[in-house]
Amino acid sequence: MSWKIIADSGCDFINIPQLAPETTFERVPLTLQVGEKTFVDDEKLDIDNMMATMYAEKQATRSACPSPQAYEQAYHGAENIIVITITGSLSGSHNSAELGKTLFLEHNQANIHIIDSLSASGEIDLIVLEINRLISLGLSFNEVVEHITAYQQKTKLLFVLAKVDNLIKNGRLNKFIGTIVGLLNIRMVGTASSEGKLELLQKARGEKKAILATYDEMKKANYQGGKVIIAHCNNLSACQQLKTLIQQDFPKAEITFIKTSGLCSFYGENEGILLGYETH
Repeated sequence: MSWKIIADSGCDFINIPQLAPETTFERVPLTLQVGEKTFVDDEKLDIDNMMATMYAEKQATRSACPSPQAYEQAYHGAENIIVITITGSLSGSHNSAELGKTLFLEHNQANIHIIDSLSASGEIDLIVLEINRLISLGLSFNEVVEHITAYQQKTKLLFVLAKVDNLIKNGRLNKFIGTIVGLLNIRMVGTASSEGKLELLQKARGEKKAILATYDEMKKANYQGGKVIIAHCNNLSACQQLKTLIQQDFPKAEITFIKTSGLCSFYGENEGILLGYETH
């Protein structure tokens, strides 16, 4: 059986390490509009340039989801297709994936399962790796769907934002509060809710306290030493601090660092981290 794993650029992986046999991986990119410039979030994107352009731009910036036709094209080339998108509450990517499926099946045959991650970044990254692992075990399409649906129930996302410029520009955060965040070196610690919306959990002053708050939230969610993926935007230091803290309690915990995609850098901003973890 041939397989394809498809993700939008809410996933940080460009390539999946140790890809399962007879399996391909494809990202369907979102686009990022910064002033008059449009950036496509694919493997060619210069993220540092995009971020510099974004911080220099005073007007609102935005992202745009892939078209249904982009997904329809991605569905070609495999018998079994598993798709995962950034949370449908923040993007139309999931809806485009569903419409693309309808278009594809009008003239083609394949097994297609589409997952709304209800999340982003590190948690999507975890789920993508698990899909690949399940395929490598030789499971049937229905078995992979069953297992990944259950797996999604034991993964979560935490994010730590050091900057909130984009939230202010887009009117999602009061400018005065944003100024205070900058002046007082506040870090915003939050999560993706069960409905796929981003929720603030704690405000911590300084990176060290933010790291402690992040691990505190992991323990509250019943973290017991499972896999962790920390996606970061120019903040390897925070990743190392978190890894050290986690492995003090769970020395064998498998912890991976990865750089954020263009989309996740766009919203996580400089020094932001987006951490996916297994709760049990």
